[in-house]
Amino acid sequence: MAGATVPRRLGERLRWRAARLTERLTETGTARTLVFDVPGWPGHLAGQHVDVRLTAEDGYSTQRSYSLASAPDGESVALTVQRLEDGEVSPYLTDELAVGDLVELRGPVGGWFVWRTEQKEPILLVGGGSGLVPLMAMIRTRRAVSDRTPFRLLYSVRSPDDQLYTAELRRDDPGLDKTYLYTRSTPEHWPRPPGHVTASDLSTGGWPPDFEPTCYVCGSTGFVETAAGLLVALGHHPGRIRTERFGPSA
Repeated sequence: MAGATVPRRLGERLRWRAARLTERLTETGTARTLVFDVPGWPGHLAGQHVDVRLTAEDGYSTQRSYSLASAPDGESVALTVQRLEDGEVSPYLTDELAVGDLVELRGPVGGWFVWRTEQKEPILLVGGGSGLVPLMAMIRTRRAVSDRTPFRLLYSVRSPDDQLYTAELRRDDPGLDKTYLYTRSTPEHWPRPPGHVTASDLSTGGWPPDFEPTCYVCGSTGFVETAAGLLVALGHHPGRIRTERFGPSA
C-alpha cells in the first residue's frame, strides 16, 4: 500500500484545479495579492509555488509559475503578483482579474526551497524585490503555528514605495528581526545610503556562520548570485544556502 501512495499524491499535485478569486489586495502601485478559493487543495509548504493557467475564449492558453504567499489555510491560497509591463499574464492578473473570476492552478510544486516547522536551526531570509513572497509564506507559517524558531529577514528593495507587505511587517513578531536595504531611494533620514547588498549587510543583519543557520535567498538571478556568493565568502556552508530565482522566463 505504501508504494501506491506516492503516485496518488503526485497525481494530486499535477492536477489542474479551478481557483476562484475571492479577494484582491493592493500591495504597491504594480503588485497585487490575489486570494483564491481552491476546492480540494491538498495543502502546501512555505516556499512552494504553483502554476497558473489562463485560457482565452478561442482556446489559446498560457501559464506562469508564482510563489505561494500564504501559510497553509485549508482551501485558500494567496499569490502576490508583480506586474511586468511587457508581460503576457501578470498585467491580466493584476489589473483585470475580478473577484469571482476563475483561473486554473496546479501544485504545489517544489521540495527544496521550503521551510518546515520541525526545523529548529536559526533561519536567515534574504529577499530581493518580489523575492520576498515565498519568504513571507515562511514568516506567516511560523506565526500561524506560534513557532519560536529565530528568524532574521534582510529585504532589499528599490524604494519604500516598492515594499511589499509594509503594514504587516511593521507588526511586532517575537523572534523575527528585520533589516531593510534600499537600492535607489531611502526613507528620510535613513542611516544607510542607497546601494546593493554587501557582505557587511549580511554580516550585520544575518547570523554568524558558526550558528549554522539555514539561509533562503530569493530574487532576481543577479541578486541571488551576489547574495549567495557573499554568504559563502562570510563562511556559510554552501549546503545550508537554498536559492530560488525569478524572472520573466522563470
